[in-house]
Amino acid sequence: MTDALIVFVNGATVQLPSGATVLDAVAAHDAAAADEVRAGTRAVADSRGIVVAPETPLSGGFVMRLVSARQLAGGA
Repeated sequence: MTDALIVFVNGATVQLPSGATVLDAVAAHDAAAADEVRAGTRAVADSRGIVVAPETPLSGGFVMRLVSARQLAGGA
């Protein structure tokens, strides 16, 4: 693995190769959650709570949380 990245998904440390995406990190953490992101029932938010696209390239130290897509659509 060249230039491994360390990122965090729901507080868990995940190690990935350079060039990995948000979806790659979610899949490495929890394959079922990755399927839900692909299906649009879950989304990924960064450490600020801003939703990021699954194809977003990662950088070392990236922090993400899985959120319900329903939270995004419903507002309150």
